[in-house]
Amino acid sequence: MFRRPTDCPDCDSTTPAVSRRDFIRVTSAGAAVAAVAGPSLLRAADEAKATPETLTKKLYDSLDEKQRAAVCFDWDYVDEARKFGTLRTRVANNWHITPQTINSDFYTKDQRELAYAIWQGIIHPDWHQRVQKQIEGDNGGPWGASQNIAIFGKPGDGKFELVMTGRHMTVRCDGNSTENVAFGGPLFYGHAAGAFDEEPNHPGNVYWEQALAANKVYEMLDGKQRKQAEVPSTPIEQKVGFRGVKGPFSGIPVAELSADQKEQVQKTLQKLIEPYRQSDRDEVVACLKAQGGLDKCSLAFYTDEDLGEDKIWDNWRLEGPSFVWYFRGSPHVHVWVNVASDPSVPTNA
Repeated sequence: MFRRPTDCPDCDSTTPAVSRRDFIRVTSAGAAVAAVAGPSLLRAADEAKATPETLTKKLYDSLDEKQRAAVCFDWDYVDEARKFGTLRTRVANNWHITPQTINSDFYTKDQRELAYAIWQGIIHPDWHQRVQKQIEGDNGGPWGASQNIAIFGKPGDGKFELVMTGRHMTVRCDGNSTENVAFGGPLFYGHAAGAFDEEPNHPGNVYWEQALAANKVYEMLDGKQRKQAEVPSTPIEQKVGFRGVKGPFSGIPVAELSADQKEQVQKTLQKLIEPYRQSDRDEVVACLKAQGGLDKCSLAFYTDEDLGEDKIWDNWRLEGPSFVWYFRGSPHVHVWVNVASDPSVPTNA
């Protein structure tokens, strides 16, 4: 039975409805942000030196007392009311870290522009258009209409981190405040494009090329290796906590692959980190190196949810002692990311 692209029990359960009036209002606001976000603010912050971190401080400094009370928290704040645990380290496929949306009247025009510029700085320029397409398509409105932010700690004074959330998005800006952790903590990204549960090739999905890169590894495997790499049951998607050095890890160990197969795994890794700014890419590589590199990881392809039964695996996972990149393409793309240099690093994943 055909379902609309947004029909996903996990995604729809907390997705706020956007009325026609609100859609027009936030579309106008979003168009204005997209048109002018960055230039005036970046001039004020010194365009040559502006980074997501310096812009986060500028945003923090611009907040009034009421705004800070709503969106600023202590570093290890625990959200007991929503039973989220440590709020800063939470990750989910569809959630709102604070109720105020970026494009709402809660923020000033300048603050909305700053938030947009911060997001642009986190995402690699080559991916701005693609990720914005995903956000607009999945949320039924422009960037900022359904996204939220929270700031932990005090920017410019020790540890701090800005977390930006929404449907199919959890991204972070931490200025490397979180030691031994890539991205500042676990991430989530996804995309529900087109008739996702009827089209195994995921037309229009901005992230499907990542799965195709991983599937090229599978194509290079011989019969015995494929049997080892294939896993019959897709694990729960939220399970992305670290397993440590002893694992166990499902699938085929990368260490057992041939040189050309390992090269394709490396190409897959580069494709996975491609959407993010260079400093975050470098953090991922450094964390992976600290735990022994890709040779300490395993690659699993899950056979129970193969859309189209075409052996182009929609669900797969690259995992090491403190590295998880879990790609689920069924019913639509959900990707869970958790990377650190040490499996003892606590997370809320």
